[in-house]
Amino acid sequence: MCNIGGMDRVLRIVVGLVLIGLAATHTVGLWGWIGVVPLLTGAIGWCPAYSLCRIKTCRIKP
Repeated sequence: MCNIGGMDRVLRIVVGLVLIGLAATHTVGLWGWIGVVPLLTGAIGWCPAYSLCRIKTCRIKP
């Protein structure tokens, strides 16, 4: 079940990696580890918040 499109996935993965990198280098506090969420949702292509709001950026039709 895909509800995240290509550009959305790329942005989520990049933002997630940046936040995790900043947290790992102690540039930001522990909140930076929240980057795991966009990283995982981008990697699997499914976002539970998008499902609740009935948003779909993926072009694949069910």
